[in-house]
Amino acid sequence: MTDRSAPPRFALNHMTVPGLDMAGLFALARRLGMNEVEIRNDLMEDGSPGKGDIRTVPADEARRLADEAGVTIISINALQRFNEWTPARAAEAAELADYARASGAKALVLVPVNDGTGQADGERQRNLREALEQLKPILAERGLIGLVEPLGFEICSLRSKREAAEAIADVAGENVFRLVHDTFHHTLAGEDAFFPELIGLVHISGVADPALTYAEMRDAHRVLVNEKDRLDNTAQIRTLLAGGYDGPLSFEPFAQEVHDLKEPEREITASMAFIRRSFAKAAA
Repeated sequence: MTDRSAPPRFALNHMTVPGLDMAGLFALARRLGMNEVEIRNDLMEDGSPGKGDIRTVPADEARRLADEAGVTIISINALQRFNEWTPARAAEAAELADYARASGAKALVLVPVNDGTGQADGERQRNLREALEQLKPILAERGLIGLVEPLGFEICSLRSKREAAEAIADVAGENVFRLVHDTFHHTLAGEDAFFPELIGLVHISGVADPALTYAEMRDAHRVLVNEKDRLDNTAQIRTLLAGGYDGPLSFEPFAQEVHDLKEPEREITASMAFIRRSFAKAAA
């Protein structure tokens, strides 16, 4: 049973510190008091493999590094365009799922088409259900969870957690799929539903720039959560925990100013402290 008085716990997504290799990511997580991490296949903006990217680290090496550091790999991020199912996508899904199983990762993040295509009513629902049906055996055979992550951008083919939840139910996928609640995308989508019972992972990041409208916000604006946050991360976190979510809050800022931090450990520690203070104040 969830202890709703317990403070939130945190995880570290490699996108927070893409300049670190995988061993460096795991070591930083432990210094921060975390034992859960997310690894990625998209660390470099130009598409080339980063030094900690799973494309440059064999799965057995990732498992060894995680075991030595005492961390759990909670997900691999990500199978892109998962709801545009093709033979190539099927092959990519199987390859990523094989890596996840061999590395000891628990889940595979599933990211939808985000280029303005596949948005038509009827079309997007069919595409989503087809992809989930095809992914079910790939994931189930390897003992993995598929983490469906709606994106709030206006051009995205899957913006709504409600649509994702309905599709998961329609394909009887509750044992294989969970949702990602991303505080940035939840805000941009204008969605008021949380579905804490279906959430398998929470991504957190803030936007501090006061000049941006929600429609103008992009990944490049996503920073560590602090007192200037415009996304009301702390209220979202409280709602999720009160609803029964008991998983980690995984830091996932994309802003270059975060990636360039000379002392990321200090800044991430400050963000955790801010969130914990806000949580404790609300609970008092």
